[in-house]
Amino acid sequence: MSVHRNIKLLSLFGFLQGFSLYSAVLVIYFANVTGSYALAMSIFSITFISLAIFEIPTGIYSDMIGRRKTVILGAIAFLIATIFYAIGHSYLILAIGAIFEGLARSFFSGNNNALLYDSLAEEQKTDKYANYLGKISSAGQAALAIGAVLGGFIANISLGLVMWLSVVPNIFLVITALNLIETQKHFKESANIYSHLKESFNQFKTNYKLRLLSLSSITTFAFGESGFQFQPIFIRSLWPLWAVGISRSFSFLGGALSFYFAGPIIKKFKALNILIVYNLFNRLLNFTALLFPSIASPAIMSASSLSYGTTQVAKSTLLQKEFTNEQRATLGSINSLAGSLLFGVVSFLLGLFADILGPIKALLIIQLLLFLPLGIYWKIFHHDRKILR
Repeated sequence: MSVHRNIKLLSLFGFLQGFSLYSAVLVIYFANVTGSYALAMSIFSITFISLAIFEIPTGIYSDMIGRRKTVILGAIAFLIATIFYAIGHSYLILAIGAIFEGLARSFFSGNNNALLYDSLAEEQKTDKYANYLGKISSAGQAALAIGAVLGGFIANISLGLVMWLSVVPNIFLVITALNLIETQKHFKESANIYSHLKESFNQFKTNYKLRLLSLSSITTFAFGESGFQFQPIFIRSLWPLWAVGISRSFSFLGGALSFYFAGPIIKKFKALNILIVYNLFNRLLNFTALLFPSIASPAIMSASSLSYGTTQVAKSTLLQKEFTNEQRATLGSINSLAGSLLFGVVSFLLGLFADILGPIKALLIIQLLLFLPLGIYWKIFHHDRKILR
Protein backbone atom coordinates (compact mmCIF):
# COMPACT_ATOMS: atom_id res chain seq x y z
CA MET A 1 0.00 0.00 0.00
CA SER A 2 2.83 2.37 0.89
CA VAL A 3 4.34 1.85 -2.57
CA HIS A 4 1.32 3.15 -4.46
CA ARG A 5 0.71 5.99 -2.00
CA ASN A 6 4.33 7.14 -2.08
CA ILE A 7 4.45 6.99 -5.88
CA LYS A 8 1.32 9.13 -6.16
CA LEU A 9 2.58 11.60 -3.57
CA LEU A 10 6.05 11.77 -5.12
CA SER A 11 4.39 12.58 -8.46
CA LEU A 12 2.35 15.35 -6.81
CA PHE A 13 5.47 16.52 -4.96
CA GLY A 14 7.39 16.72 -8.24
CA PHE A 15 4.55 18.64 -9.87
CA LEU A 16 4.34 21.20 -7.04
CA GLN A 17 8.11 21.62 -6.91
CA GLY A 18 8.18 22.19 -10.66
CA PHE A 19 5.30 24.66 -10.64
CA SER A 20 7.62 27.63 -10.15
CA LEU A 21 6.30 30.60 -12.08
CA TYR A 22 9.75 32.16 -11.93
CA SER A 23 11.56 29.22 -13.58
CA ALA A 24 11.68 30.83 -17.04
CA VAL A 25 12.76 34.29 -15.91
CA LEU A 26 14.80 33.72 -12.75
CA VAL A 27 18.17 34.66 -14.26
CA ILE A 28 16.57 37.79 -15.77
CA TYR A 29 15.15 38.70 -12.34
CA PHE A 30 18.56 38.16 -10.71
CA ALA A 31 20.28 40.25 -13.42
CA ASN A 32 17.78 43.09 -12.86
CA VAL A 33 18.43 43.09 -9.12
CA THR A 34 22.23 42.74 -9.31
CA GLY A 35 22.94 44.63 -12.55
CA SER A 36 25.43 42.03 -13.81
CA TYR A 37 25.39 38.64 -15.56
CA ALA A 38 28.26 37.46 -13.36
CA LEU A 39 26.48 38.46 -10.14
CA ALA A 40 23.21 36.99 -11.39
CA MET A 41 24.86 33.64 -12.11
CA SER A 42 26.72 33.83 -8.79
CA ILE A 43 23.33 33.44 -7.04
CA PHE A 44 23.05 30.05 -8.74
CA SER A 45 26.64 29.39 -7.65
CA ILE A 46 25.72 30.11 -4.04
CA THR A 47 22.78 27.71 -4.31
CA PHE A 48 24.93 24.84 -5.43
CA ILE A 49 27.88 25.59 -3.16
CA SER A 50 25.37 25.60 -0.30
CA LEU A 51 24.02 22.31 -1.62
CA ALA A 52 27.57 20.91 -1.62
CA ILE A 53 28.16 21.96 2.01
CA PHE A 54 24.97 20.27 3.21
CA GLU A 55 25.05 17.36 0.75
CA ILE A 56 26.91 14.73 2.76
CA PRO A 57 25.24 15.40 6.15
CA THR A 58 21.75 15.26 4.64
CA GLY A 59 22.57 12.11 2.64
CA ILE A 60 23.81 10.37 5.79
CA TYR A 61 20.75 11.69 7.65
CA SER A 62 18.52 10.07 5.04
CA ASP A 63 20.29 6.70 5.22
CA MET A 64 20.41 6.62 9.01
CA ILE A 65 17.23 8.43 10.12
CA GLY A 66 14.67 8.17 7.33
CA ARG A 67 13.58 9.29 3.86
CA ARG A 68 10.25 10.88 4.87
CA LYS A 69 11.73 13.23 7.50
CA THR A 70 14.35 14.30 4.98
CA VAL A 71 11.73 15.21 2.36
CA ILE A 72 9.76 17.28 4.91
CA LEU A 73 12.81 19.31 5.95
CA GLY A 74 13.67 19.90 2.30
CA ALA A 75 10.16 21.15 1.52
CA ILE A 76 10.29 23.63 4.42
CA ALA A 77 13.71 24.92 3.32
CA PHE A 78 12.44 25.32 -0.26
CA LEU A 79 9.49 27.39 0.94
CA ILE A 80 11.81 29.69 2.91
CA ALA A 81 14.09 30.08 -0.12
CA THR A 82 11.21 31.17 -2.34
CA ILE A 83 10.10 33.77 0.22
CA PHE A 84 13.58 35.33 0.31
CA TYR A 85 13.72 35.39 -3.49
CA ALA A 86 10.36 37.16 -3.56
CA ILE A 87 11.56 39.76 -1.04
CA GLY A 88 14.56 40.40 -3.30
CA HIS A 89 15.68 44.05 -3.41
CA SER A 90 19.35 43.30 -2.70
CA TYR A 91 22.10 40.82 -3.49
CA LEU A 92 22.30 39.79 0.19
CA ILE A 93 18.61 38.83 0.37
CA LEU A 94 18.91 36.80 -2.84
CA ALA A 95 22.04 35.10 -1.47
CA ILE A 96 20.19 34.06 1.70
CA GLY A 97 17.43 32.60 -0.47
CA ALA A 98 20.07 30.75 -2.48
CA ILE A 99 21.52 29.21 0.69
CA PHE A 100 18.11 27.88 1.71
CA GLU A 101 17.49 26.56 -1.79
CA GLY A 102 20.82 24.75 -1.63
CA LEU A 103 19.80 23.26 1.72
CA ALA A 104 16.48 22.13 0.23
CA ARG A 105 18.17 20.57 -2.79
CA SER A 106 20.60 18.72 -0.50
CA PHE A 107 17.68 17.17 1.38
CA PHE A 108 16.07 16.07 -1.90
CA SER A 109 19.30 14.96 -3.58
CA GLY A 110 19.73 11.21 -3.47
CA ASN A 111 16.95 10.92 -0.90
CA ASN A 112 13.87 11.20 -3.12
CA ASN A 113 15.13 8.65 -5.64
CA ALA A 114 16.18 6.42 -2.74
CA LEU A 115 12.66 6.73 -1.28
CA LEU A 116 11.20 5.60 -4.60
CA TYR A 117 13.69 2.74 -4.91
CA ASP A 118 13.08 1.57 -1.33
CA SER A 119 9.31 1.78 -1.80
CA LEU A 120 9.57 -0.46 -4.87
CA ALA A 121 11.95 -2.81 -3.06
CA GLU A 122 9.27 -3.55 -0.46
CA GLU A 123 7.25 -5.29 -3.18
CA GLN A 124 10.22 -6.57 -5.22
CA LYS A 125 9.55 -4.14 -8.07
CA THR A 126 12.95 -2.47 -8.41
CA ASP A 127 13.07 -3.61 -12.05
CA LYS A 128 10.33 -1.01 -12.64
CA TYR A 129 12.45 1.81 -11.20
CA ALA A 130 13.23 3.51 -14.54
CA ASN A 131 9.58 3.38 -15.56
CA TYR A 132 8.27 4.90 -12.31
CA LEU A 133 11.06 7.49 -12.08
CA GLY A 134 10.27 8.59 -15.64
CA LYS A 135 6.56 9.00 -14.88
CA ILE A 136 7.21 10.89 -11.62
CA SER A 137 9.79 13.19 -13.22
CA SER A 138 7.43 13.79 -16.13
CA ALA A 139 4.93 15.37 -13.72
CA GLY A 140 7.56 17.89 -12.61
CA GLN A 141 8.47 18.79 -16.18
CA ALA A 142 4.79 19.26 -17.07
CA ALA A 143 4.44 21.64 -14.12
CA LEU A 144 7.51 23.57 -15.25
CA ALA A 145 5.98 23.90 -18.73
CA ILE A 146 2.73 25.31 -17.36
CA GLY A 147 4.50 27.57 -14.87
CA ALA A 148 6.89 28.90 -17.52
CA VAL A 149 4.09 30.09 -19.81
CA LEU A 150 2.10 31.69 -16.98
CA GLY A 151 5.24 33.16 -15.46
CA GLY A 152 6.32 34.69 -18.77
CA PHE A 153 3.06 36.56 -19.19
CA ILE A 154 2.97 37.67 -15.54
CA ALA A 155 6.62 38.79 -15.76
CA ASN A 156 5.63 41.13 -18.55
CA ILE A 157 3.50 42.89 -15.92
CA SER A 158 5.79 42.52 -12.91
CA LEU A 159 8.77 40.30 -12.13
CA GLY A 160 8.11 40.81 -8.42
CA LEU A 161 4.57 39.48 -8.75
CA VAL A 162 5.91 36.32 -10.40
CA MET A 163 8.20 35.70 -7.43
CA TRP A 164 5.48 36.14 -4.80
CA LEU A 165 2.98 33.93 -6.62
CA SER A 166 5.64 31.20 -6.72
CA VAL A 167 5.47 30.96 -2.92
CA VAL A 168 1.94 29.46 -3.02
CA PRO A 169 2.70 26.00 -4.50
CA ASN A 170 5.56 25.55 -2.04
CA ILE A 171 3.11 25.78 0.87
CA PHE A 172 1.30 22.77 -0.60
CA LEU A 173 4.70 21.13 -1.16
CA VAL A 174 5.20 20.97 2.62
CA ILE A 175 1.70 19.53 3.13
CA THR A 176 2.38 16.82 0.53
CA ALA A 177 5.68 15.86 2.19
CA LEU A 178 3.92 15.42 5.53
CA ASN A 179 1.66 12.77 3.98
CA LEU A 180 4.45 10.50 2.69
CA ILE A 181 4.96 7.08 4.32
CA GLU A 182 8.34 5.95 5.65
CA THR A 183 9.62 2.72 4.08
CA GLN A 184 11.03 -0.18 6.05
CA LYS A 185 14.81 -0.02 6.18
CA HIS A 186 16.57 -2.28 3.70
CA PHE A 187 19.95 -1.61 5.22
CA LYS A 188 21.89 -2.12 8.40
CA GLU A 189 21.70 0.71 10.89
CA SER A 190 25.12 2.32 11.40
CA ALA A 191 25.95 3.94 14.70
CA ASN A 192 29.04 5.70 13.39
CA ILE A 193 28.56 8.46 10.82
CA TYR A 194 32.27 8.59 9.94
CA SER A 195 32.39 4.83 9.39
CA HIS A 196 29.31 5.08 7.16
CA LEU A 197 30.93 7.88 5.14
CA LYS A 198 34.20 5.96 4.85
CA GLU A 199 32.36 2.92 3.49
CA SER A 200 30.65 5.15 0.92
CA PHE A 201 33.95 6.62 -0.33
CA ASN A 202 35.39 3.10 -0.54
CA GLN A 203 32.68 2.25 -3.06
CA PHE A 204 34.09 4.92 -5.40
CA LYS A 205 37.62 3.70 -4.73
CA THR A 206 36.92 0.06 -5.60
CA ASN A 207 34.25 0.41 -8.31
CA TYR A 208 35.77 1.63 -11.60
CA LYS A 209 32.45 1.85 -13.42
CA LEU A 210 30.89 3.86 -10.58
CA ARG A 211 33.77 6.36 -10.81
CA LEU A 212 33.24 6.82 -14.55
CA LEU A 213 29.47 7.13 -14.23
CA SER A 214 29.86 9.67 -11.45
CA LEU A 215 32.38 11.72 -13.42
CA SER A 216 30.09 11.83 -16.45
CA SER A 217 27.11 12.78 -14.27
CA ILE A 218 29.10 15.51 -12.50
CA THR A 219 30.42 17.17 -15.68
CA THR A 220 27.12 16.88 -17.56
CA PHE A 221 25.27 18.54 -14.69
CA ALA A 222 27.79 21.34 -14.08
CA PHE A 223 28.15 22.41 -17.72
CA GLY A 224 24.64 21.54 -18.90
CA GLU A 225 22.73 23.10 -16.02
CA SER A 226 24.85 26.27 -16.09
CA GLY A 227 24.09 26.71 -19.77
CA PHE A 228 20.40 25.96 -19.31
CA GLN A 229 20.01 28.49 -16.47
CA PHE A 230 21.70 31.17 -18.58
CA GLN A 231 19.75 30.49 -21.80
CA PRO A 232 16.91 32.98 -21.05
CA ILE A 233 19.43 35.83 -21.44
CA PHE A 234 20.15 34.62 -24.99
CA ILE A 235 16.46 34.00 -25.71
CA ARG A 236 15.56 37.48 -24.42
CA SER A 237 17.84 38.98 -27.10
CA LEU A 238 15.73 37.31 -29.81
CA TRP A 239 12.21 37.14 -28.36
CA PRO A 240 10.17 39.56 -26.19
CA LEU A 241 10.06 38.92 -22.42
CA TRP A 242 6.56 37.41 -22.43
CA ALA A 243 7.66 34.88 -25.06
CA VAL A 244 10.67 33.69 -23.03
CA GLY A 245 8.22 31.68 -20.93
CA ILE A 246 6.82 30.03 -24.05
CA SER A 247 10.29 29.00 -25.17
CA ARG A 248 11.02 27.49 -21.77
CA SER A 249 7.64 25.82 -21.78
CA PHE A 250 8.58 24.01 -25.00
CA SER A 251 11.73 22.79 -23.24
CA PHE A 252 9.82 21.52 -20.22
CA LEU A 253 7.14 19.87 -22.37
CA GLY A 254 9.88 18.09 -24.28
CA GLY A 255 11.38 17.05 -20.96
CA ALA A 256 8.00 15.79 -19.73
CA LEU A 257 7.54 13.62 -22.82
CA SER A 258 11.10 12.40 -22.58
CA PHE A 259 10.68 11.42 -18.93
CA TYR A 260 7.30 9.78 -19.54
CA PHE A 261 8.60 7.43 -22.24
CA ALA A 262 12.06 6.97 -20.68
CA GLY A 263 11.36 3.50 -19.31
CA PRO A 264 10.34 1.85 -22.60
CA ILE A 265 13.06 3.69 -24.58
CA ILE A 266 15.80 2.59 -22.16
CA LYS A 267 14.49 -0.98 -22.18
CA LYS A 268 14.71 -1.11 -25.97
CA PHE A 269 17.95 0.78 -26.69
CA LYS A 270 19.90 0.42 -23.39
CA ALA A 271 20.88 3.29 -21.09
CA LEU A 272 24.50 3.75 -22.20
CA ASN A 273 23.68 3.78 -25.93
CA ILE A 274 21.10 6.49 -25.28
CA LEU A 275 23.59 8.65 -23.39
CA ILE A 276 26.07 8.54 -26.28
CA VAL A 277 23.58 9.21 -29.11
CA TYR A 278 21.65 11.93 -27.27
CA ASN A 279 24.84 13.77 -26.33
CA LEU A 280 25.70 14.11 -30.02
CA PHE A 281 22.10 15.06 -30.86
CA ASN A 282 22.11 17.88 -28.30
CA ARG A 283 25.46 19.28 -29.40
CA LEU A 284 24.23 19.48 -33.01
CA LEU A 285 21.06 21.37 -32.07
CA ASN A 286 22.72 23.82 -29.70
CA PHE A 287 25.65 24.64 -31.99
CA THR A 288 23.17 25.31 -34.82
CA ALA A 289 21.11 27.65 -32.63
CA LEU A 290 24.13 29.58 -31.36
CA LEU A 291 26.28 29.78 -34.51
CA PHE A 292 23.33 30.94 -36.61
CA PRO A 293 21.24 33.02 -34.19
CA SER A 294 17.77 33.77 -35.50
CA ILE A 295 14.16 33.91 -34.41
CA ALA A 296 14.15 30.10 -34.72
CA SER A 297 17.11 29.59 -32.34
CA PRO A 298 15.09 29.35 -29.09
CA ALA A 299 12.84 26.70 -30.66
CA ILE A 300 15.87 24.74 -31.89
CA MET A 301 17.37 24.84 -28.39
CA SER A 302 14.07 23.69 -26.91
CA ALA A 303 14.10 20.63 -29.18
CA SER A 304 17.13 19.30 -27.32
CA SER A 305 14.87 18.75 -24.29
CA LEU A 306 13.32 15.77 -26.09
CA SER A 307 16.34 13.81 -24.89
CA TYR A 308 16.64 15.34 -21.42
CA GLY A 309 14.31 13.12 -19.41
CA THR A 310 15.49 9.89 -20.98
CA THR A 311 19.15 10.71 -20.34
CA GLN A 312 18.43 11.66 -16.73
CA VAL A 313 16.64 8.38 -16.08
CA ALA A 314 19.36 6.47 -17.96
CA LYS A 315 22.08 7.99 -15.76
CA SER A 316 20.11 7.36 -12.58
CA THR A 317 19.38 3.77 -13.60
CA LEU A 318 23.06 3.04 -14.24
CA LEU A 319 24.12 4.69 -10.98
CA GLN A 320 21.46 2.96 -8.85
CA LYS A 321 22.72 -0.41 -10.11
CA GLU A 322 26.21 0.44 -8.85
CA PHE A 323 25.09 1.88 -5.49
CA THR A 324 24.88 -0.40 -2.47
CA ASN A 325 21.71 -0.54 -0.35
CA GLU A 326 23.62 0.53 2.76
CA GLN A 327 24.92 3.77 1.22
CA ARG A 328 22.38 4.40 -1.55
CA ALA A 329 21.41 7.98 -0.55
CA THR A 330 24.91 8.86 0.69
CA LEU A 331 26.54 7.76 -2.57
CA GLY A 332 24.02 9.84 -4.48
CA SER A 333 24.79 12.79 -2.25
CA ILE A 334 28.56 12.48 -2.76
CA ASN A 335 27.99 12.42 -6.49
CA SER A 336 25.73 15.47 -6.28
CA LEU A 337 28.21 17.29 -4.01
CA ALA A 338 30.95 17.15 -6.63
CA GLY A 339 28.54 18.27 -9.34
CA SER A 340 27.35 21.17 -7.19
CA LEU A 341 30.87 22.40 -6.47
CA LEU A 342 31.78 22.30 -10.14
CA PHE A 343 28.51 24.02 -11.05
CA GLY A 344 29.29 26.77 -8.55
CA VAL A 345 32.53 27.56 -10.37
CA VAL A 346 31.23 27.07 -13.92
CA SER A 347 28.07 29.16 -13.52
CA PHE A 348 29.97 32.18 -12.19
CA LEU A 349 32.60 31.90 -14.94
CA LEU A 350 29.83 31.63 -17.53
CA GLY A 351 28.32 34.90 -16.30
CA LEU A 352 31.76 36.52 -16.23
CA PHE A 353 32.54 35.41 -19.79
CA ALA A 354 29.12 36.69 -20.86
CA ASP A 355 29.91 40.11 -19.38
CA ILE A 356 33.22 40.16 -21.28
CA LEU A 357 32.57 38.20 -24.50
CA GLY A 358 28.80 38.31 -24.79
CA PRO A 359 26.14 35.63 -24.09
CA ILE A 360 26.55 33.72 -27.38
CA LYS A 361 30.29 33.11 -27.09
CA ALA A 362 29.92 32.16 -23.42
CA LEU A 363 27.25 29.56 -24.30
CA LEU A 364 29.40 28.20 -27.15
CA ILE A 365 32.20 27.51 -24.66
CA ILE A 366 29.75 25.51 -22.57
CA GLN A 367 28.74 23.43 -25.58
CA LEU A 368 32.39 22.58 -26.31
CA LEU A 369 32.90 21.46 -22.71
CA LEU A 370 29.88 19.16 -22.96
CA PHE A 371 31.88 16.91 -25.32
CA LEU A 372 33.87 15.75 -22.25
CA PRO A 373 31.10 13.43 -20.94
CA LEU A 374 30.92 11.82 -24.38
CA GLY A 375 34.50 10.61 -24.00
CA ILE A 376 33.64 9.16 -20.59
CA TYR A 377 30.64 7.29 -22.04
CA TRP A 378 32.96 5.69 -24.60
CA LYS A 379 35.23 4.51 -21.79
CA ILE A 380 32.28 2.94 -19.99
CA PHE A 381 31.18 1.30 -23.26
CA HIS A 382 34.59 -0.30 -23.77
CA HIS A 383 34.75 -1.28 -20.08
CA ASP A 384 31.44 -3.17 -20.39
CA ARG A 385 32.54 -4.89 -23.59
CA LYS A 386 35.71 -6.19 -21.86
CA ILE A 387 33.62 -7.65 -19.03
CA LEU A 388 31.29 -9.42 -21.50
CA ARG A 389 34.21 -11.08 -23.32
